[in-house]
Amino acid sequence: MNVVRLGIVGLGNIGRHHAGYVLAGEVPRCRLTAVVTRRPPAPPLPEAVTVFPEAEAMFRSGTVDAVLIATPHYSHLPLGAAALAAGLHLLVEKPIAAHKADAERLLAAHARHPDRVFAAMFQMRVEPRYQKLRDLVRGGALGRVTRVNWINTDWFRPEAYYQSSAWRATWRGEGGGVLINQCLHNLDLLQWLVGMPARVRGFCGFGRFHDIEVEDDVTAYLEWPDGATGVFVSGTGEAPGTNRLEIAGTRGRVVLEGGRLHFTQNETDAAEFCRTTDNAFARPAASTLQIPFTDAARPHAELLANFVAAILDGVPLLAPGAEGVAALELANAIVLSAVRDAAVPLPLDGAAWEAKLNELITNSRRGEKVVRAVRGDVAGSFQR
Repeated sequence: MNVVRLGIVGLGNIGRHHAGYVLAGEVPRCRLTAVVTRRPPAPPLPEAVTVFPEAEAMFRSGTVDAVLIATPHYSHLPLGAAALAAGLHLLVEKPIAAHKADAERLLAAHARHPDRVFAAMFQMRVEPRYQKLRDLVRGGALGRVTRVNWINTDWFRPEAYYQSSAWRATWRGEGGGVLINQCLHNLDLLQWLVGMPARVRGFCGFGRFHDIEVEDDVTAYLEWPDGATGVFVSGTGEAPGTNRLEIAGTRGRVVLEGGRLHFTQNETDAAEFCRTTDNAFARPAASTLQIPFTDAARPHAELLANFVAAILDGVPLLAPGAEGVAALELANAIVLSAVRDAAVPLPLDGAAWEAKLNELITNSRRGEKVVRAVRGDVAGSFQR
């Protein structure tokens, strides 16, 4: 095999985006050969792309080698498990499942078919800014990380967004709000950069800014096993919003904001300086530099290209499917903490959140929404 025949399950906003760049030839050695959709694609797809009304029919058709799941969250587990059982390679849009317990079930399905490549669509990992940040943290330039702060409130969504699909912003349809939908990428990057915390305390506003039942306003306090602490703030009701990531360590501080990455480095490790100086008001000398970077031109296409290379060449995945559990676990734990009004230790008991989520679904008083789809421009229409 020298070309991966790709099938896409779901042609909603993000599914159409994936289909568009594959058809445009932006992913080497990858050809779109099939899609699953219950509505006629608009615009029509090339004749070489077979349209199936059901996923199982495509999985059995012999027309695809790999599938990309781009459907609502609760379908990721059954569709992903069925694709693996059919002998297909699997790439799943975020989140890889609706909650941690389902994600673990999907990982168990992959364990039964270890020869299949399984990846998660965390395309922000290809962005040079985050790769440079990770090199600083993991390479020791920051010393021991002591504090992490991420204000991530530039996910503004109007009420029309939540009315555009019946599954949006419901416990039954998404399993959560801003944490599991918009900023799951940021939670993935957080743990990718500095590792998983050991304890979280979440404070959530449920429908604070919108007529929804799930969280649209979040502040979380995080504690790591080595004593580092952090705060993660997000929401979909604040405009203009902020996106500022600051990581402090004993050797300095790095700040990512406004398209700029600044690194302030201490000449002496702050912990060592604190113990050894005899000047009561001294602080380590430091210098600041701006680290240049360029944005990834086609992040989704680059992540898919890595998936294809893993299938054809055996290269390591940038976002292995197994790593998709971590961000989901953080999102689940923050909401569970808010609902319980108590801190939650990690690793999260996935069954505990699944039980609470089922309770929230059962007690929901929100009926099926009457949906009038409102389309934005092309650039905005594929945002989840």
